[in-house]
Amino acid sequence: MSWEIIKQSLPMFQQGFVLTLYLSLVGIIGSAIVGIICSLVQYFKVPILDKILQVYIEISKNTPLLVQLFFLYYAFPAMGIKLSAQLCGIIGLIFLGGSYMAAGFSGGFNGVSKKQVESGKAIGLSNWQLARYVVFPQGFALSIPALAANIIFLIKETSIFTVIAIPELTNTALDLIGLYYNSNEYLFVLVVAYAIILIPLSIILTLLERRVRYGTFGN
Repeated sequence: MSWEIIKQSLPMFQQGFVLTLYLSLVGIIGSAIVGIICSLVQYFKVPILDKILQVYIEISKNTPLLVQLFFLYYAFPAMGIKLSAQLCGIIGLIFLGGSYMAAGFSGGFNGVSKKQVESGKAIGLSNWQLARYVVFPQGFALSIPALAANIIFLIKETSIFTVIAIPELTNTALDLIGLYYNSNEYLFVLVVAYAIILIPLSIILTLLERRVRYGTFGN
């Protein structure tokens, strides 16, 4: 293990680190938005839309991100739609993550007391008002454990982006190994970089989950 080689590689890993964070953040936010929309549509059984979104969820959850990225990056240009590698990565992450977020939010929304929903309907609240004032605030709190797991999952999935040459952390390590054959040093930096992202985030999300659980159930 050469610390000098590690030191020399840090500027490149820093660029990959920042790009990984950026792609993860955009993908997670987009996935959460898609997940909330899908789960609310299914919760209130909106005609036609709920069936369409169910098909999307099944396709998304049952196809690998690798296949989705290949389709976006290689099949779309054949149809006259050319997307940058980063945009393909973000769309792929949102397409995959949206279905997992939808499942997590659906579990939380279904945990909201039916009596509260029925009471809201009794006083004349529309579905939008029920979603905004009754279902979403409580359901979101109940969804935190699933949301936390999905966030960690999506960050790790960014390592797949190397197949379409996005210079995130994994791609950076593979490129350096291919150039200089210093596998131990570059893989060590790769592991440390992911640990720097995931370990503090995991701790924060665990603390948030406990806080929400205690606030919700009072134990």
